[in-house]
Amino acid sequence: MKNQPFHHRLSYSLQGIRSAWRQEASFRSQALMALGVVVVLAATRPAPLWWALLLMNCGLVLGAELLNTALEQTLDHLHPEIHPAIKVAKDCAAGAVLVFSLGAAGTFLAFLWSLCVKTSGRG
Repeated sequence: MKNQPFHHRLSYSLQGIRSAWRQEASFRSQALMALGVVVVLAATRPAPLWWALLLMNCGLVLGAELLNTALEQTLDHLHPEIHPAIKVAKDCAAGAVLVFSLGAAGTFLAFLWSLCVKTSGRG
């Protein structure tokens, strides 16, 4: 599997994203929220810095969600029974997604605040 051509590696990546889309409601929700962010950005046409910050946050959340899915799938396959250590690992991975999501939400709120300040003439 090592040193495959780029198009093969890309295909594997896209298969992973498709699998997460099909199997994980959280991934679908986060992806739709990211699409909503893109729509808001396109409608408001902010400075490039806001595009960069918000798209980076969307990518981080979706990436964390993919890693969480990969970890859960692996642990469930290797040890289907409930185990305290596996619960901690899965909970921590879910917590990481939450932390990234809260950071993204905070960035989006700052963006909305900057729009309000801009339109009210205070900025």
